[in-house]
Amino acid sequence: MGSFDRAPRITPLVLLIACMTGQSVGTELSFVTCGSVVKLVNIKHNVRLHSHEVRYGSGSGQQSVTGVTAVEDSNSYWSVRGTSDSSCVRGAAVKCGQAIRLTHVNTGRNLHSHYFASPLSSNQEVSAFGEEGEGDHLDEWTVQCGGSVWKREEAVRFRHRATDALLAVTGEQYGRPIQGQWEVHAMLNPSQHSLWKTMEGVFLKPSESSSAHPDSSYKHSEF
Repeated sequence: MGSFDRAPRITPLVLLIACMTGQSVGTELSFVTCGSVVKLVNIKHNVRLHSHEVRYGSGSGQQSVTGVTAVEDSNSYWSVRGTSDSSCVRGAAVKCGQAIRLTHVNTGRNLHSHYFASPLSSNQEVSAFGEEGEGDHLDEWTVQCGGSVWKREEAVRFRHRATDALLAVTGEQYGRPIQGQWEVHAMLNPSQHSLWKTMEGVFLKPSESSSAHPDSSYKHSEF
C-alpha cells in the first residue's frame, strides 16, 4: 500500500472557508501536492468537475460525474491521493506522469471509468465508485503535464490507466434531475475538451523533507 491510501482529513473549517470565499488556501504554492483538496475546471467549457448522490439511469448505474458552472458548490471538491501501488506522500508535489486517485470529498467515491457508454454522447462513461475512498484499479489516472511536476496554473490531462482514455467534456447537457449540468466522459484522442486546471481548494504544504518539493531549498511552513 502507498503511504497515502486513506482519504485525507481536511478540517471542516478550512474547507468551509475555501468553499464560502471561492478561493484557495495555501495560495503561495505554485504546484499541486498530495493530500490537497481541489476543484478542477475544464478549460474549454469553463465547468468544474462535479459529483453528487445521483446515479446514472443507464450504463453502470454508478454515481454520476458531471460538470457545473457554479463556483461555490461543495460537491466539486476532490482530494488528490495515491494508488494501491504508488505512494503519494502528504504534501509532496505530484509529478508529471504520476498515477493518482481523485476522491470526491462529500461522498468518498473515486473518479472512475470503464467501457460502459456515457449517457448522452456514447463516449466512455466516467463515474464515481467505491466507499470511503476505497475502490479498485479502475480509479487510477495518470497526470499528463509538460514539466517535472503538476503546476497549478498549467493545463493538464488525466489519462485513465486501464483504458488509456482521457477525462473530457464536449458540451452535452443533461435534463432532469440534473438539468443544465454537463456530461463528463472519457475519449481516446487528446483535444481542447480534455484540458483541466486547478482552481479553488486547500493546497497542503510540503514537509521539511526535500523529496516533497521539487526545489530542495523550499522552507517548511504550515497553514
